[in-house]
Amino acid sequence: MNMSTWAIRNPVPPIALFLVLCIAGWVSFMRLPVTQMPNVDIPIVTIAVAQPGAAPSEIVSQIVRPIETAVGDVTGVRHVSASATDSSANLTIEFAIGTNTDRALNDVKDAVASVRDELPESATEPLVQRLDVTGQAILTYAVSDPTRSIQDLSTFVDDVVARDLQLAAGVGRVTRFGGAERQILVDLDPDRLLALGLGAADVNAQLVRANINLGGGSGDLAGQEYSIRTLGSAETLEGLAATAIRLPTGDTVRLDQLGTVSDGASELDSFALLDAQPVVAFGVFRATGASDLLAAENAKARLEALSQHYPDVRFALVDDATIYTEASYHSAMDTLYEGAALAVIVVFLFLRDWRATLVTAVALPLSILPTFIVLDLLGFTLNTVSLLGITLVTGILVDDAIVEIENIVRHMQGGKPAYEASEEAATEIGLTVIAISFTIVAVFAPVSFMGGIAGQFFKQFGITVAVAVLFSLLVARLITPMFAAYFLRNGHGMGEAKDGWLMRTYLAILGWTLRHRLVTLLAGAMIFAGSIYSATLLPTEFLPATDTGRARVSVELPPGSLLSETRTVAQEVTARLDDIPEVRSVFVSTDSETAANVQVDFGQKNERDRSAPEITAEIEERLADIADVRLFVLNENGQRDISINVLGDTQDATAAAARALAEEMRTLPQLRDASTDAALVRPEIQITPKPQIAAELGITAASLASTVRTATIGESETNLAKFNAGDEQIPIVVRLEERARNDLMRIAGLRVPTETGTPVPLVAVADVRLSTGPSSIDRYDRQYRTSVEADLAEGALLGPATAAVMQLPTTLDMPDGTAMEAGGDVETMNEIFESFALAMGAGILLVYIVLVLLFSSFITPVTILLSLPLAIGGAIFALYLYGAGIGISVVIGFLMLMGIVTKNAIMLVEFAIEAMHRGETRAAAMIDAGHKRARPIIMTTIAMAAGMVPSAIGSATGGEFRAPMAVAVIGGLLLSTLLSLLFVPSLFSVLEGVRSRSRRLLTRMLGFERRGPASPEGRPVA
Repeated sequence: MNMSTWAIRNPVPPIALFLVLCIAGWVSFMRLPVTQMPNVDIPIVTIAVAQPGAAPSEIVSQIVRPIETAVGDVTGVRHVSASATDSSANLTIEFAIGTNTDRALNDVKDAVASVRDELPESATEPLVQRLDVTGQAILTYAVSDPTRSIQDLSTFVDDVVARDLQLAAGVGRVTRFGGAERQILVDLDPDRLLALGLGAADVNAQLVRANINLGGGSGDLAGQEYSIRTLGSAETLEGLAATAIRLPTGDTVRLDQLGTVSDGASELDSFALLDAQPVVAFGVFRATGASDLLAAENAKARLEALSQHYPDVRFALVDDATIYTEASYHSAMDTLYEGAALAVIVVFLFLRDWRATLVTAVALPLSILPTFIVLDLLGFTLNTVSLLGITLVTGILVDDAIVEIENIVRHMQGGKPAYEASEEAATEIGLTVIAISFTIVAVFAPVSFMGGIAGQFFKQFGITVAVAVLFSLLVARLITPMFAAYFLRNGHGMGEAKDGWLMRTYLAILGWTLRHRLVTLLAGAMIFAGSIYSATLLPTEFLPATDTGRARVSVELPPGSLLSETRTVAQEVTARLDDIPEVRSVFVSTDSETAANVQVDFGQKNERDRSAPEITAEIEERLADIADVRLFVLNENGQRDISINVLGDTQDATAAAARALAEEMRTLPQLRDASTDAALVRPEIQITPKPQIAAELGITAASLASTVRTATIGESETNLAKFNAGDEQIPIVVRLEERARNDLMRIAGLRVPTETGTPVPLVAVADVRLSTGPSSIDRYDRQYRTSVEADLAEGALLGPATAAVMQLPTTLDMPDGTAMEAGGDVETMNEIFESFALAMGAGILLVYIVLVLLFSSFITPVTILLSLPLAIGGAIFALYLYGAGIGISVVIGFLMLMGIVTKNAIMLVEFAIEAMHRGETRAAAMIDAGHKRARPIIMTTIAMAAGMVPSAIGSATGGEFRAPMAVAVIGGLLLSTLLSLLFVPSLFSVLEGVRSRSRRLLTRMLGFERRGPASPEGRPVA
């Protein structure tokens, strides 16, 4: 007694089982977080080191190289990338997928600690931390308050807003954009210092020693223990200004007699603008594993409460990424409902029995709801990838039920009652249903185990599809036959229906193909070759363009530009974009003094008439004539369309090769605006010690750098005195007044202390001259890296454009000591395509193993596998008509087609084998299989195609990613079904004949005969 027979005879346990599964599935569905992308655990560790006043060249030689060498020996390290800019170094260490992130973090900390003594004394302690990949900010707000200064508003965001939001469920961190830190500014008069024989470093050192509160131990007095404290910190700004500074002569002078002492803000190195107005902004990031929607909802509730407590503070919503996430989620769910409804309607049109249709329709919720239990237990989320898997299997989930119910109805039409028909039909079709489900699982399961970052993102996709299909198999074997046995009406449709003209035509063609197998197989081979060739005709792309309702613009000024100039350009950009009708807001934030990011919000696509490409084209046109500025409209990942990395042993060679490549890329019609950062240099003041004089006076390069650094930007924060302002310690920045800092002659006249104690002018012991140097230096795996970037021309796709770049003369013959590798989307696309190719190969192998185990034959599965290419031609043709290339979503569609084509072949072959076991010839068995299986094959095909139609339309938010996949599936489904019904019978007949003759030959050669059930032709049957 098989599962189906047991369920029919014992209906209560299956009903109870699925009742519990559905209730638990609904609870799990309500608990699942909703995110835009899956939560991934990518082992990445970052290192940040600051060295105030250091140029990128010194950062690389003194900080980056030692750390690179140390972390390069850590087990599991794949890549080490580094970026050196003014005063700071940032390194990113990427480990192999599967590496324990905590272990990797500790190993990197140990490696950095081992070279800490090699780093400059003025460098800050390296900050080593794990990078949590949680995506972009889900909410961005701008804060304004007419009663607060910019630094007070920044403090309010840091101390009040961030603290309150981080207590909200689902919120991970809050990052401020723009604003300024509070500082006590001591601006010294250089003339006064010169007259008194002091330097800025002397004043700072005395403040550090004097303005501090320290513990002095403890002691017993009169039988009580007292703690001893030394209180030297000034309690007021006036008290700090009155601090006595000792002169070289032994006299003292008040601090405010050396310059001005004020409570102000740090020197601005960034800003934020909302519609050209200065603001302090902050971004809200969700916690790892939390729901985007829940985190955003809780954060908004907290901000509403803060608005009640602080009525003067205004929180303006700049960007809400959850609008797109929520719309995409609802779009995917609507697509699921619509696809399921269309699939059920197709079943009804074929069976014309509402009871049989209801039995089939029940399979959908009973398969999907328990799937959510597994997703919840595995810590998955409802995101673009997992929802893609759920919508993808809509048609597949009714597949097994359709095959079961169609067979049951056919038995009932032969005169059997529903109970008996359900038992016999379920037993007869059992192997077919199991084979179909396990082959689909075998196709999709390898996707869950792909390597690299791609595997981390698509793990949820493969597991979701596999689990849903397994639950649909359980429904088909337990619920569908049991439900049919008790729900279908006895005597309905008595007598087998006569074949219609379509079936008669098909059987006539099938008979001809079996009589002319050679011609049929040659035609199949030609279609096969044409399908494989057609795959080379379509271009490749990474992701289809999506309409998220916003555009990002990168603005870059020449190195050395002032922050005020960047602000002026940002305001001009805002003014030009405000006139676009769809634009709702323009938000600007800065990465550095010369680089700004512009985010343009133009609303969701269902709220406007023009598409996103049309609006971004107008944005580019309006910004094209801004002089002396690099402006690029970025893609959804915040990058340009094509990024090529040039690596080299020396910075000059790398820059030269990158410039040559950029020049050649500008000649390609597929690209536009090719550029490289190799030519970006900034103005510098270079101070070179005079060796003889400096040595005689005991002056070193380090003392020169310390003197100039303290006078111009102040000491590093760890070496600054602190002002006690109650709950916080405010740094006291000591430096020359602004007029002197901006005067080269004043800098050249700075007094440098000597070993004798008599300071000498800087210009007396060093040469001071104007020069240039790199504004930033990038390295990758211990080589210098220069990026060459470009945008795709209108109508161009990533694959062909990349191929054209690879054929350029510079690419084919890179200069000595340099190499080239893809970056950005190109690198990710190549990695994902390679991973999917391996997953497909593994899937085909697993399908073969499953079929061998089910059919107990090594030859029969070959018939089924050789039918796989039949779907490619239809998919390619449909994509050609649709106008899409082969991207990630299309590759996923190809995976689905692999499972569907094998399903059709299995239904035909398994029925034919059973008929041959009953004594029929191969030809008669295949004709009978075509006759009995054509209707369920066509039903399942049309049902799946109908389930894909809402995705193919792709008009809703987020539908751009699903549409090419659905188009490919529909095209491949229709053609592969037609070809399977015609070519698989002939292919099976030929291979069975080859197998039989080979067996007879081996039997005679080896002198033994394997005993088994005899075929009608007198041969044992495998």
